[in-house]
Amino acid sequence: MSTSNDRLVDHNVLRTNQAFIIGLLILAFVLDAPLLVALVAAVMLLDSAVPGTSLFKAVYLRLLKPQGWVKPDLRRDNPEPHRFAQTVGGTVLLAALLLFALGLPVLGWSLAWLVVALAALNLFAGICVGCLMYYALHRLGVRGFDRSPIAEA
Repeated sequence: MSTSNDRLVDHNVLRTNQAFIIGLLILAFVLDAPLLVALVAAVMLLDSAVPGTSLFKAVYLRLLKPQGWVKPDLRRDNPEPHRFAQTVGGTVLLAALLLFALGLPVLGWSLAWLVVALAALNLFAGICVGCLMYYALHRLGVRGFDRSPIAEA
């Protein structure tokens, strides 16, 4: 059974993650560096598979938060939809890498920019499209999508 304490998510960890995703993917595009896209995909997918292993989260926890540059923003929330959103983003970046390997860089960069746009939508407007997808799958009764949105207090 879940307690209210395990339903707390630091949204500044999420924002830091999104800022790194946006920044590194834009840098990858400017430098025409698909290997940097691969790095971002690897960080996203590794943390999705093994929560707590994110390089971007480590920067927040070991530098930004201890220095007081970014304060925690703990909210009652489910971490699962955010992990799902990250898995979707990482998978889209894997598809971009496949397109690069197939000699279709315009399509590959289009997918990378899609991830940038969705991360920016979340960072700047607080709209997590992957979370919305998760909750839609939950409403449809898809196995594995077990969490309902947490009601506002």
